[in-house]
Amino acid sequence: MKTLHCAIGLPSLCLTLLAGCGSAPPSPAPTLIVSGCPAVVPCQLPATGPNHNGDLLTEQERTEAAWAECAAQVDMIFQQQQVMP
Repeated sequence: MKTLHCAIGLPSLCLTLLAGCGSAPPSPAPTLIVSGCPAVVPCQLPATGPNHNGDLLTEQERTEAAWAECAAQVDMIFQQQQVMP
């Protein structure tokens, strides 16, 4: 008895299609690439004009806060430059 070619081909086609139904691991999330540097604004210290000793302490605190903000910006730029090749 001879087997027809279409009789063999049909089950193998079905088995091939079923192989595509298997579960596969999910694709990895795409890696984000940041191009460019962060925006930089000039550091500014507030103007001072204390009239009393209490004002002098307040002005010192404001100046130190402005310096800290400026230093944070410099640190951010430094870290960005370390990441970029």
